[in-house]
Amino acid sequence: MDKIFDLTGRVAIVTGTSRGLGQQFARALARAGADLVLTSRNRDHLRNFESEVISMGRRAVALELDVRDQGSIEAMAASAEQAYGKVDILVNNAGMNIRKPAIEVTWDDWNQILDTNLRGSFFVAQAVARRMIPGGYGRIINIGSVTSVAGYAGLAPYGASRGGIRQLTMSLADDWGKHGITVNCLAPGWFRTEQNKVMYEDKEWVEYLSDRIPIKRPGQPGDLDSAVVFLAAESSRYVTGQTLLIDGGISTGAVRALPRKK
Repeated sequence: MDKIFDLTGRVAIVTGTSRGLGQQFARALARAGADLVLTSRNRDHLRNFESEVISMGRRAVALELDVRDQGSIEAMAASAEQAYGKVDILVNNAGMNIRKPAIEVTWDDWNQILDTNLRGSFFVAQAVARRMIPGGYGRIINIGSVTSVAGYAGLAPYGASRGGIRQLTMSLADDWGKHGITVNCLAPGWFRTEQNKVMYEDKEWVEYLSDRIPIKRPGQPGDLDSAVVFLAAESSRYVTGQTLLIDGGISTGAVRALPRKK
């Protein structure tokens, strides 16, 4: 592997690794050489994946984490540092969504989504950055979304949280750059996940979505692998405060005005 993409000897925390894109990010980092800290609100949900990572020849530690609880965040960061002696990389992936029309969004819906996706991401980054600063090195990758830059009906609080992630990324990059820490946002487009799998069972909707994407298909998990490794490795040493959209081009808006084919 090219040295600038080699993560051998690096320690990466990936939040929300019990399923979905979180596991995909973790696999990509492990293949590039990183040892991992895996997190979930229920540690038992990580057992099989922890074994998978170890079978790849990497070290793995599974830790409980609820990003809505500051005490849980601090305990996770301290345990990660104790296990490895350092933390080099954070993939801030844990998130949630409640999909409904804006007129039906409740106070509790809003708080759940923003507390998890935005407040949680900030305080995880803060706890981990405290452990990166003494070593003068760090890579923080906040997971955003195409909704960080585009609006979609039924996703008002989710889009607000992901737009906040984009702004947060820029602020933290400016704050922590002097400590050798880069902070970037990886923003996937339309990928099938546990949160939206029901939608992907509707063939008509998938056809409609594909018509709107210039590359003519939804994202596949492997489409994100090289991007997360790039942002975690020496390859991105002069990249910070940026949002990297991996979305097949849907954020260009170029095909939105076209009528749907019958």
